[in-house]
Amino acid sequence: MRGNYKFLLLAFLIAFASCSFTSKKFDDNPDKDKLLIQLITYVLDNGHFDPQDLNDSFSENVFEDYLNQLDPFKRYFYESDIKEFEAFKTQLDDQIKDYDVAFFNLTHERLLKRIEESKAIYAEILEKPFDFTKDESYTADYEKLDYVKNKREMKERWRQQLKFSTIANYDDLVGERNFSVGSIQDTPELDDLENRSEVSDKKNKSEIRNKSDKELEEEAREATKRSLDELYDFIDDRQRKDWFAVYINAIVEEFDPHTFYFAPEDKDRFDVAMSGNFEGIGARLQKKMDAIMVNEIISGGPAWRANELEVGDQILKVRQSNEEKPVNIVGMRLDDAIKLIKGPKGTTVVLTLKKVDGTIEDISITRDIVELEETYAKSSTVIKDDKKFGVINLPKFYVDFENYNKRNAASDIKQEIIRLKQEGIEGLVLDLRNNGGGSLQTVVDIAGLFIEEGPVVQVKETGQPKEVLKDRDKSIVWDGPLVILVNELSASASEILAAAMQDYKRAIVIGSKQTYGKGTVQNVLDLNRLVRNNSNGDLGALKFTTQKFYRVNGGSTQLEGVKSDVVVPDRYSYIDIGEKDQENPLPWDKIDAVDYDVWANYFDYDTTIEKSKARMAANEQLKLIDANARWVKKIRDREIYSLNYEDYKKDMELNEEEAKRFEKLSEYKTNLTFSSLPYEVELMDEDSILKEKRDRWHQSLAKDVYIEEALNVLHDLKMTYAIKNKVAEVKN
Repeated sequence: MRGNYKFLLLAFLIAFASCSFTSKKFDDNPDKDKLLIQLITYVLDNGHFDPQDLNDSFSENVFEDYLNQLDPFKRYFYESDIKEFEAFKTQLDDQIKDYDVAFFNLTHERLLKRIEESKAIYAEILEKPFDFTKDESYTADYEKLDYVKNKREMKERWRQQLKFSTIANYDDLVGERNFSVGSIQDTPELDDLENRSEVSDKKNKSEIRNKSDKELEEEAREATKRSLDELYDFIDDRQRKDWFAVYINAIVEEFDPHTFYFAPEDKDRFDVAMSGNFEGIGARLQKKMDAIMVNEIISGGPAWRANELEVGDQILKVRQSNEEKPVNIVGMRLDDAIKLIKGPKGTTVVLTLKKVDGTIEDISITRDIVELEETYAKSSTVIKDDKKFGVINLPKFYVDFENYNKRNAASDIKQEIIRLKQEGIEGLVLDLRNNGGGSLQTVVDIAGLFIEEGPVVQVKETGQPKEVLKDRDKSIVWDGPLVILVNELSASASEILAAAMQDYKRAIVIGSKQTYGKGTVQNVLDLNRLVRNNSNGDLGALKFTTQKFYRVNGGSTQLEGVKSDVVVPDRYSYIDIGEKDQENPLPWDKIDAVDYDVWANYFDYDTTIEKSKARMAANEQLKLIDANARWVKKIRDREIYSLNYEDYKKDMELNEEEAKRFEKLSEYKTNLTFSSLPYEVELMDEDSILKEKRDRWHQSLAKDVYIEEALNVLHDLKMTYAIKNKVAEVKN
């Protein structure tokens, strides 16, 4: 859909040129908030698949959603605040049209004031012990809560929420104490380091064993306070532009759940997620209080290759190789610190570290392309019933938006299939579980690997004739048995591919009752490209829905998703996570089918599906998975919790007892052994982390009942092919 994006951008540029959208329009008010509203409303009105009328009803919806996002637990705003805000409840549509940010200014200033007040409230409450013998309960259904009327009620709301957090911490500490009582034995002091560490660990257990209930309650309160301190450290880091992005998204998400405004930093993250790579040092960072800490080294990246940066290191200063003075990043916003550390390939950054052992040292790292390996397709072989099969896992349909010819999902899948064929596989499983989608063009190209040629998906935008995206390459990379695995989190591009293969009768789809149900196409528009003489800084980007896509049989995947040929329960079976459970989803509809030829090879799909359904109905592991999913649903739907520790403990023990029923789920094993392809085995000689990742994946596959059934289905398809092919030869 890259061509559509360029056409759309050109149309907007022409339209915007006639509208004279320049930042000078707001010279009297340098705040770029108004400019953002002007740009975004114009784009949505002219480019969204289903433009909304900005009326009083729209205003009320924005009002409710925005306040729910600001204060979901209703522990900041008072009833009086809400009444004051309600003067704007039906006026937001007019403010949006006038690029007026008065409502945002009011709520933003009030929120910051209430947040500051809440710091004193939680600190005061957590200074005093909680009485866990008192009979009271806590309600977790925040939507049904009213806003508090006064400070007394506000303190009480905070007290209950803090007590609920603390009672959980207290229960953990009591459990540790009880465990240590039964496990501690006197241990003589030993000289070697390993045993010293063991002694130290046992001393810690001994200390908790000797603590009283009062001391444990105090520790639990301290843990609650630490968590809140870290949360407020994050909140304090947020700037006005971050809060304004929340307001903008409350507006744009009324159009549909997938229309979203990206602040500049969020746009960078989106690009990385879609391309699977970025330029930098290859380390993931997090902020703890004022410290920027390393929490992961990405396998194969510059930091990993240099082997000097470690998880747990604190970065104190950052210096570019061409600068003399380093920048102190202690206390800096995480996003701002990352900007200093990331940089173009080939440049060098010098980091001043406080190592895990407390020493201070400088290290130099030359930046490079960092590939997020877990984003990319990976494959394995497995032997079942004397036949070798292949498994490909595709986490997302990735692409480099700036250059499609760079690494993308379609080219990687093609390469993996070729490698699997060289290993002599007789069937293929394509695992799209948890794949949230990505590039539409890669879907068409991947579908083309399995069919000779023909339509793959239909795309329609408002007021325009439909467009049929076709595979025009007559070559077929894989013509053997194919199974596609999906679940409730398989969305968008995953659903297009599964639907196309299902309509062509090219593959059997195994998985959830239906997939996610996202049948829409989004484009990402860089807002900076639409403004001349911009002096307001980076404006970010807008992702908005421009099209809906339809199966080749005419039906939309919107809301209804793809219905599996063989339905199997999983952990998400009873949880509301699909498109139909989101706010403001676009409706399902249908258009005319296109001409396409069903796969002509001799696979008896109907018989194979019936055999699989019979196996699944009798599978004890799947029955247990279904029971577990129902239990998880019951736990998630619970709204009332006791704040009396004895009652709380009884509830926890009952849950633990029920949970024991499902311990066997993790014990399930097949007799299957999965193997990496030769090229990866060679890579593992140089990359022990890759080997560890693949070992874990293979262990997971060997315990996967869905993979096991997919291989059974491949075996059955292979058998029907052999039988029916012989029948066809006899008839001829």
